[in-house]
Amino acid sequence: MKVSIGGPLKLAFRPWVEGLENIPAEGPAILASNHLSFSDSLFLPSVLPRKVTFIAKAEYFTTPGVKGRLKAAFFKGAGQLPVDRSGSRGAGEAAVKSGIEVVERGELFGIYPEGTRSPDGRLYRGKPGGLARVALATGAPVIPVAMIDTEKIQPPGKVIPKLMRPGIRIGKPLDFSRYQGMDNDRFVLRALTDQVMYEIMTLSGQEYVDIYATAAKRQIAEAAKAEKQAQKQAEQAQKDAEKAAAEDAGKGSANS
Repeated sequence: MKVSIGGPLKLAFRPWVEGLENIPAEGPAILASNHLSFSDSLFLPSVLPRKVTFIAKAEYFTTPGVKGRLKAAFFKGAGQLPVDRSGSRGAGEAAVKSGIEVVERGELFGIYPEGTRSPDGRLYRGKPGGLARVALATGAPVIPVAMIDTEKIQPPGKVIPKLMRPGIRIGKPLDFSRYQGMDNDRFVLRALTDQVMYEIMTLSGQEYVDIYATAAKRQIAEAAKAEKQAQKQAEQAQKDAEKAAAEDAGKGSANS
C-alpha cells in the first residue's frame, strides 16, 4: 500500500491529518470510520504509519480475466481482506470472524459501522453487529476516525476523482474492555456502537441521522422513482391536453 498506492496518493491529493498520535505504535486496535466515498479505504491507510486491514467482498478477488487479476492486486495492495458472503448468516458473520482474526494477530482492523457509504454526506446510525462484536470479543481499543470531504473528491458514480485535499481526524482510543465477552448482549452492543458514532460525529461535524444508511438509500431511491413516475404522468397529461386541443381546433375549422 505505502509503495504502490500510498505515495502517489499523498503526492497528488496532499491529505491533511489530525490525531495521528492516537494510533498505537504496536498492538491491536480497531479503527471505526465514517464512510463517504470508495476512496476512504485508500486515503486512511495512506497516512497511517502501520498497515490497516479492511474487509471487502470476495468477488473483488475472484473475478476472472486480466481485469479481474488487476482488481484483485489493487485490493490486496490497499490492505483489503476478502470476505466470503455465502455462509448462512452472510457477510456480517464472515466480517466479524475476519475482524477478530486480524485483531488477534496484533494488527489494525478498519471498519465502517454505517455498513455502507452515506448517500448524502450525513452520518447514519451504526450497525452493532460488526464493530461492537469484534471489540467485545477481543478487548481491543476502538479508535474513532472521521473522513473529511472525500465524497467531494469521488462522488458515487464518478470514475475520475477531483483533485482537492481531503482530511482525516483520528480520535482518542475508546476502552471497552470492561465489557469484553458480552458480545451477545444486544443492549451492550447498541450502547457501544452509539458511543463510537457520537465520537465520529464530533470529529467529523456531520449531521447525524438516527436511521440506517441502507434505509436512507432505499427511501432516496423510492422518492426518485416516484418523482420520475410523476414527471412521466405530467408529460403524458400535457401530451393528451395538446392532442385534445388540436382535435378541438380541427373540429372548429371544419364547422366554419
